[in-house]
Amino acid sequence: MNTYFLYARKSTDVEDKQVLSIEAQLAELREFAAREHLTIIAELIEKQSAKTMGRPVFNSMLERIEAGEASGILAWHPDRLARNSMDGGRIIYLLDVGKLTSLKFPRMWFENTPQGKLMLHNEFGFSKYYVDSLSENTKRGLREKVRRGEFPNRAPFGYLNDYRTKKIFVDRERGPLVAQAFELYASGKSTLDDVRRFLAEHGVRTRNGKLVGRTFVSEMLTNPIYYGHFRCGGEVHEGIHEPIISKKLFDQVQAVLNRRWRYSPPKKGEPKAFAGLLRCAECGAAITAEIQKGHTYYRCTKKNKLKRCSQPYVREESLAAQVSALLAPYSLRADWAHEMLTRLEDEKKQSAQSSAVLAAKKRGDIDRVNLRLQKLLDSFLDGIVDRETYVAEKARLMSQKKSLEEAERTLAKGRQAWLEPFTEWILDARNAGQIAVTGSLGEKKALAKKVFGSNLVLDCKKARGCAAKPWSFLPENSASFRWVPEGGFEPPRRFNPPADFKSAASAVPPLGLPNTYANLLNSLGKNWQSVAWKGKTRHDYQTNKQAQAVAADSRVDL
Repeated sequence: MNTYFLYARKSTDVEDKQVLSIEAQLAELREFAAREHLTIIAELIEKQSAKTMGRPVFNSMLERIEAGEASGILAWHPDRLARNSMDGGRIIYLLDVGKLTSLKFPRMWFENTPQGKLMLHNEFGFSKYYVDSLSENTKRGLREKVRRGEFPNRAPFGYLNDYRTKKIFVDRERGPLVAQAFELYASGKSTLDDVRRFLAEHGVRTRNGKLVGRTFVSEMLTNPIYYGHFRCGGEVHEGIHEPIISKKLFDQVQAVLNRRWRYSPPKKGEPKAFAGLLRCAECGAAITAEIQKGHTYYRCTKKNKLKRCSQPYVREESLAAQVSALLAPYSLRADWAHEMLTRLEDEKKQSAQSSAVLAAKKRGDIDRVNLRLQKLLDSFLDGIVDRETYVAEKARLMSQKKSLEEAERTLAKGRQAWLEPFTEWILDARNAGQIAVTGSLGEKKALAKKVFGSNLVLDCKKARGCAAKPWSFLPENSASFRWVPEGGFEPPRRFNPPADFKSAASAVPPLGLPNTYANLLNSLGKNWQSVAWKGKTRHDYQTNKQAQAVAADSRVDL
């Protein structure tokens, strides 16, 4: 009398997929065994694909059959037993040697005869063909997703998979952490370990509760998916998902990664307020600080081996008073600052009009990059370039295209790149007087760096230096200045000032601005041109060829 193993299998161990597969098989097979009066000695359940060899339950079942525990197998269909040629061949071999005498399937007839083995072999062949064709169809579908710009794999950190639309979307909880991690590393003051600790502080850890690895952070910081592209098959493709960061921030992070081959952590200790602000006027070395008898003293490091330095110490209180005195002249009146900010708003509106032309130019550059991408693809398909060259050049062109697209979007919002730093400068200049008087030492140092840059030196216990532009315009025009009429910087073409222009200027309401405003714009990169109008100097913004023709008029200084 034949005894049987009841074998049921499904292709995955994920609980939410093929939930009813095992239970349905067991119910049908038990009913079939009762109807046919089959003796079942064990029910074997396996949750693994039969595409490849190595199923432990299946291998154990065949070993037990070879040992004589049973002589038959009951399964729902031959594809439950094998979908690869090796496992199918083992079953047919056991039938040949007599170790396996019977196979039972509720939906298929089988006898241990040459014809029956042929039919079983065909069924195994069809099962293998099904799984192979399914693999090809899946790969074709994934290639189509890539062509549509859809990320085909599991969503990386910061994104989630939408199982309904088969796309990825930004994780509103962890997406901002990715952006903050990029900004933290782009500053150049943090290491990969700092990013790991930052993520751990916000609940991002391994399953064991440890910090994520450096490899995880490094791969995250170099993954183009966060700015809108993604890698697939060794190539970079353009995605349609929402980016978390800008391409500019991504490039900044890559620059830090490329130049950072060794990092020295900052030394522990209390930072000194004016350390790193000045240098020695005698030997050019840096100025350091040390604490003696409860007071902080600043002195030259005396590390210039070519020259012996004789500069003395200076106490922090004395140096702070000198820095305050140096900053005092670089303050902008509140009414001037208010009017300048008002006129900057007008400038923003005017600059938006010229941005359309430049945006169109960027669009043309993007079209040319797309054309080069298409030519590169044609050359690769025709065998003119090899795959390695194709992948490298495609990645370069895709990066260039993304930068151009971001530049186009910036221009579409208006050409305000120069206005933002100028607005920031006005606010700093407006607050400079208050910081010089009541500001902390840190605030004074930060403002002094903006005003003087690296021009501050310490000479015989005295701090001195020259301001950088545009700060240098403020003390030059604080005592005497020339007013610009309320109408703005572009008077009518036939502007005729009165004979005594200086007396007329004194009658202008105090809301007017000095000519320093145009000088400041020039120092920040704005292309202003000085044009004389019958004794009246004006600063004309050069936006077209007509402004160049006006410059040919005679120049007369006030």
